[in-house]
Amino acid sequence: MSQQPMLSVDEALDRLLAAARPLTEVETVATEAALGRTLAQSQVSPIAVPPLDNSAMDGYAVRVSDLNTQGDTRLPVSQRILAGSVGVPLAPKTAARIFTGAPIPPGADAVVMQEDTTAVEDGVTVHKAVTPGAHIRRAGEDIAPGATVLSAGTRLFPQHLGLAASVGLAQLPVVRRLRVATFFTGDELVAPGMPLEPGRIYNSNRYTINGLATALGFEVVDLGTVRDDLAATMAVLARAAQCADVVITSGGVSVGEADFVKAAVERQGRLDMWRIAVKPGKPLAFGEVAGKPFIGLPGNPVSVFVTFCLFARPFLLRMQGVQQVMPAAFWVEAAFDWPRPDRRREFLRARLVRDEEPTTRVEIYPHQGSGVLTSTVWGDGLVDVPAAAPVRQGERVRFIPFAELMR
Repeated sequence: MSQQPMLSVDEALDRLLAAARPLTEVETVATEAALGRTLAQSQVSPIAVPPLDNSAMDGYAVRVSDLNTQGDTRLPVSQRILAGSVGVPLAPKTAARIFTGAPIPPGADAVVMQEDTTAVEDGVTVHKAVTPGAHIRRAGEDIAPGATVLSAGTRLFPQHLGLAASVGLAQLPVVRRLRVATFFTGDELVAPGMPLEPGRIYNSNRYTINGLATALGFEVVDLGTVRDDLAATMAVLARAAQCADVVITSGGVSVGEADFVKAAVERQGRLDMWRIAVKPGKPLAFGEVAGKPFIGLPGNPVSVFVTFCLFARPFLLRMQGVQQVMPAAFWVEAAFDWPRPDRRREFLRARLVRDEEPTTRVEIYPHQGSGVLTSTVWGDGLVDVPAAAPVRQGERVRFIPFAELMR
């Protein structure tokens, strides 16, 4: 029987995102506790920001008509207005000493920068004429009352919390945290800190997957390592589906005699084995157990890292209710040759370098094997190489920073 053609990366992503069912449970948290959470409902501003016309800098509030356009103008200082206080109407032929953020007094129509003045006894000499509106921040120029300041489906980062606070929002409605259950199978796996006997390996994938999920703000339910046994695998799989929203594991989903995850999932739900035209990676299992999505990542350490970032991450974020789930990328000059590309789309571990010009370029780790986890620590991103596309030094390539894949 011939194998099904491989899915492209974009086709696999489309299928995953189409299958994601966003959580609907909402909880209200203090704004300062909302970092990393997903906003459940759009927020509108109850006020204008700024609430009043105010000074953009330290200086003097004046009437433009009082200034001499041909030379210096000496004006008495009639009042002093600090941020947080409100002045009185500005008397004609006077100036008000004003500080950044302080409200513009009625009658004033411009601010002269402190640098364009000289303080004199009982007054100020203005050396430079200004135009109406100079150095004034108008009420509502940033945010109008009733304007939407934050949209539903936004992941809340520090700037979002600052914006919410700027309009007086002390609490925010957020989607409850997605619960991700993980477990790992294999009699060869050993926990770090234990003796490493012949034929055994330390379980790095557990730390990679749990770490990535935690960095994205999900609640991780780590069910540990399961021995190679069908009954034990079925039991932990049922427990995972019962206590979490999504189940993720790595390895154990091929057709080998000791690969029990595939059989366990098929007995308790359904499983699709996808062959994706991606390197590292290619095999990806996606299915459902007791109504909960199941993702089976490849077993090689680098493949786990890359396929989680490319496929599991956007799926999980969409389930969390996030609207924008794809990482930002940019184009940069290649500082390497890649003369023998694979027929699959490749994601090379890479890092940015700056030479003397200065020009930002990207270099790749010399060993791109799927077991070389060192490359993910050495690098700070992935170079996205289209299928069967050689790369020559100096050409522009698409670069995805790790920082984008872990937020």
